[in-house]
Amino acid sequence: MDRFDAMQAFVRVVEAGSFTKAAETLHMSKTTVTQLVQQLEARLRVKLLNRTTRKVNVTADGAAFYERVIRLLADMDDAETSLSGAQALPRGRLRVDVPSPLAAMILIPALPAFYERYPDIQLDLGVSDRIVDIIDENVDCVVRGGELTDQSLIARRIGDLALGVYAAPSYLARMGVPAHPLELEESAHRIVGFLWARTGKPVPYAMHNQHEHLHIKGRYALAVDDGNAYLAAGLAGLGVLWLPTYMSRRHEARGELVPLFEDWRLDPMPLYIAYPPNRHISAKLRVFIDWVVELMAQQAPVTVKGSAE
Repeated sequence: MDRFDAMQAFVRVVEAGSFTKAAETLHMSKTTVTQLVQQLEARLRVKLLNRTTRKVNVTADGAAFYERVIRLLADMDDAETSLSGAQALPRGRLRVDVPSPLAAMILIPALPAFYERYPDIQLDLGVSDRIVDIIDENVDCVVRGGELTDQSLIARRIGDLALGVYAAPSYLARMGVPAHPLELEESAHRIVGFLWARTGKPVPYAMHNQHEHLHIKGRYALAVDDGNAYLAAGLAGLGVLWLPTYMSRRHEARGELVPLFEDWRLDPMPLYIAYPPNRHISAKLRVFIDWVVELMAQQAPVTVKGSAE
C-alpha cells in the first residue's frame, strides 16, 4: 500500500462524503479508492469511516486522523517546494473556479505573466457563474462577485467592480433613450435579466443621485445565468444591461454599447477569492492568491474596506 495515496484517498472521501465522488476527483476507480481506505484502516487497526448505502460518515477516530492527515499532506506539499535552486518555485496542480467574463477578459490574458513566474503550476480553471461546492468538487479556491453567503468559507476581498448601465444602439433606436431609471419599470423598456446562482432570480440594482435612491428591477423578455451570454444579449439589442466597466469598456469604445443614466451612481460590486477553512494554504495556492490580488489591484482596486482573511 502506498500510504500517501491511501491518505489522499481517505481525505477526499471525508471531504466529498462519497467514495464515488472521491474517485472522480482523484481520477481513480471507486474500487481503487475503496481498497486504499480499507488498507489504511487495516494498517491503523481502527475504523475511520462508517459506510451506509446512502452516505459515508467519518468516525470519531477518523475525524481526529483527518485533521492530522490534512496538515501532513500540506506539509509534504510545502516540503517539495522548499528545495534550493529552480525547484524552490511552487509547483503542482491547482483547481480554481472563476466567473466566465472575468476569466476571458482579465485572468486568462494575464496568465502568460503568471507562468513566467511559476512555470510548474498546473491550473485546472473552471469557468462558470454557477455556485461551486468547493469541498465536494475538490476545488482549491473560487473567485466570485457579489456578497458571499457561505460563511463557512475564508474570503478575502480582492476588488470592487465599478458598474454602469448600458444599451446597444439598435435597442435605443427601437425603444428610445430612457431619461430616468424608473422608465425601466414603468414603460415598454426591457432589461436583460441575470439569474444569480444564489437565488435563481434577478435582483434589483441600487442606484442613487443627489436626490433619489432607487432599487430598479425592470422587466425582461430574456434572462440568463452566464455573464458572457448576458453581455451577448445586450449587444444583440435585447435589453438594458448593468455591467462592470471591465466588460463594457471595449464595446463602449467601439460604439457597440451606449452608457445610460451617467448622472446616477451604482455601488461597486465586491469581488472575493475564497477557499475552505480546513485547507492549509499551500505554496502554490498562496502565490496564486497573491497574483490575483495584484492583478485586481490594477484592474479594480478595492475602494471600500471589506472582509479579509
